[in-house]
Amino acid sequence: MSSNRRLDRKKAVLFKNTFMLYVLQFSTYILTFIAIPYETRVVGKEIYGKVGTASAIMVYIQMVIDFGFILSATEQASRNRNDSGQLSKIFTCATINKLILAAISGCVLYVLCLLIPSWKPNTTFFMLYFVSTAINALMPDFIYRGLEQMTTITIRAVCIRVFFTCMIFVVLQKPSDYYVIPILNIIGNLGAILAIYFHMFRKLNVRFCNVTKKEVGASLRSSSTFFYSRIASSLYTKSNYIILSLVGVSSGDTGLYTSADHLIGAVQNCVSPISDSLYPYMVKNHDYKLVKKALMIMMPIIVAGVTVVFIFAEPLCVWFFGADFAGTGKILRAMLPIAIVILPSYVCGFPMLSSMGLTKFANYSTIFGSVMHLVNLAVLYVTGYMNVITLGVAVSVTETLILLFRLIVIWKHRDRLKQPSQPKEDA
Repeated sequence: MSSNRRLDRKKAVLFKNTFMLYVLQFSTYILTFIAIPYETRVVGKEIYGKVGTASAIMVYIQMVIDFGFILSATEQASRNRNDSGQLSKIFTCATINKLILAAISGCVLYVLCLLIPSWKPNTTFFMLYFVSTAINALMPDFIYRGLEQMTTITIRAVCIRVFFTCMIFVVLQKPSDYYVIPILNIIGNLGAILAIYFHMFRKLNVRFCNVTKKEVGASLRSSSTFFYSRIASSLYTKSNYIILSLVGVSSGDTGLYTSADHLIGAVQNCVSPISDSLYPYMVKNHDYKLVKKALMIMMPIIVAGVTVVFIFAEPLCVWFFGADFAGTGKILRAMLPIAIVILPSYVCGFPMLSSMGLTKFANYSTIFGSVMHLVNLAVLYVTGYMNVITLGVAVSVTETLILLFRLIVIWKHRDRLKQPSQPKEDA
């Protein structure tokens, strides 16, 4: 009976942190998503295409600066949750590495802006987005995720970001004001991170401390595998924006693709907290029945929602983005399979495979998907079928292949699902 009560308490913590991760995701993504209809109507699809390109570039930079610490440092924090000294070392090493990576990324971005003709006129705009991204990347959320204490970081971040999202509606009044979008993000992210650091230093007794070069290097190496996986996944998502700008697709069509991708991104961002909160929970508890139950509850709801959106895609896009974005509907239909496969794919990734001692296969799956996506892009380019709709189809195919890869691995090692605990990694 006592063991059942302990498991129930663990599940309660899991559900609480899942909810808080949802709220945090809303502060980062959905609040921005709420402002999208207003932004598209004010700036138009041409300028919004620039916003989409800048956002896509920042996804790469965010991944480089984070370098997989959101996974590796979360796991380390979870294993050392009762040792504030060790937590301080994890935090300090990760932050030093992020600052170094941010400096390198900023220099590389500036040089690319000078060399790429389509980027050069937008150098200042891109660099403002970079500053916002670099500040956000320094958020020590891996400490709170590892400790399964997401309430504090969520409340502070959300309150500050809600205020600055509301300011978009006040300050953005005409197309030439589009620079205020990254500027307000800079202010909001800076306010959020200062509030979180203050709480972490005062309440958790986690702060900057002396670390050796060897410890900083070890921290970077431990995150490298996760980094390769995350950067590979971006090849079949945000790289499409950059490809569109390089192959000469108009800013208007890129704007249509951006709006469709933001809708799909909203679904992904609503699903990812489930995976993020399951990850430390599954590493500790191996509760595979809970995973099955969650999928059985959620999948019928998702499929029903996708069916409705598929039928009413055009009017929904016109209602949400404005009359100029009627063409978004066709692109959205091409990308809707992603909304169906994304939850099982996320859950069968690091939460399931890591708890089974098969973390490397979660990484391999994204690399496999990225390679297949590059092959598909090459075929589209050579055959002359490269456009915003076929790119949407290509991303849907890639996400489906990644899910199939993970399911095959789980099926081949299904004997581990019956074991109470698993080795950390398969040999």
